[in-house]
Amino acid sequence: MSSVPTAAPDRLSGLLSEHAALETDLADPAVHADPARARRLGRRYAQLAPLVETARALDAARDDLAAARELAAEDPSFLDEVRSLEERVPELEERLRSLLVPEDPDDDKDVILEVKAGEGGAESALFAGDLLRMYLRYAERRGWSAEVIDAVDAELGGYKDVSVAIKARGDEGIWSRLKFEGGVHRVQRVPVTESQGRIHTSAAGVLVLPEAEEVDVTVDPNDLRIDVFRSSGPGGQSVNTTDSAVRITHLPTGIVVSCQNEKSQLQNRESALRILRSRLLAAAREEAAAAASDQRRSQVRTVDRSERVRTYNFPENRITDHRVGYKAHNLDQVLDGELDPVIDALTRAHTAELLAAGS
Repeated sequence: MSSVPTAAPDRLSGLLSEHAALETDLADPAVHADPARARRLGRRYAQLAPLVETARALDAARDDLAAARELAAEDPSFLDEVRSLEERVPELEERLRSLLVPEDPDDDKDVILEVKAGEGGAESALFAGDLLRMYLRYAERRGWSAEVIDAVDAELGGYKDVSVAIKARGDEGIWSRLKFEGGVHRVQRVPVTESQGRIHTSAAGVLVLPEAEEVDVTVDPNDLRIDVFRSSGPGGQSVNTTDSAVRITHLPTGIVVSCQNEKSQLQNRESALRILRSRLLAAAREEAAAAASDQRRSQVRTVDRSERVRTYNFPENRITDHRVGYKAHNLDQVLDGELDPVIDALTRAHTAELLAAGS
């Protein structure tokens, strides 16, 4: 390949070599005997494909430009082609520069998404239910599978707390699309219980975690305290006569995970361990990132209306993402799962920050 329009020619060379090695691995039938490994390799191969295609297109455009200039020196009819290629080469250089921004190591992972009701009481719980439905519809639109792995219902509807595992069916990484959804989401609307028609403000918190596989995080059973208890429904009403609900405490970190959505203790234990592994992976990633940069954006840990990342204004049918100034008057469509425009805006802003930082 020719020289790269960035300060990272070695990075490009390494990624091209990695893509070639993945192509060889994926052609080996033995690799596909391990579906999990084949899936990981396939995702990474698909992730590198746009960069490889752009690098090849840039090389071809540069070669064509050099040839067109030689021909134009003898035949002016080639000048139009020269001008066209002189425009195309910088476009491809810029695209390649963007693709060379260091990727998030978790971009190709599935996610566990948690929604927690916050300030606002019953209205906040109802809004948590609206957010869950929005993410489930978004997953459906993109062809992902979604599984509610734990839920604590609220008395008047919605959820106090709900966790859902979202998995890709192809090579697309879900974390790359949903990682900016974490934070406090604020809603402004007239609650169904409001007789005077006054607009109320409440909030719900969203936490997005890359789902950790067992190879990502090793959990020592000796570090766990596992308690069992009876599942309960809204208002504390018992819905299970056996101790099937599970609470796992990770003693070294103090992280506590409870699951009661499944009917068996074993299923709830496995669901709780899935969430625990993902939280431990997220904590490790955050610690490493904090050590490298004290300016890293972190997801909001408290559901405080003043620390919002996004506002959903029902009277004006408006959605506003405060981090990038995104605003649109199609709230009804967004809540029905049309999240791509706001996610694209967040992704573009993040890429621009990395480019500006010289990555």
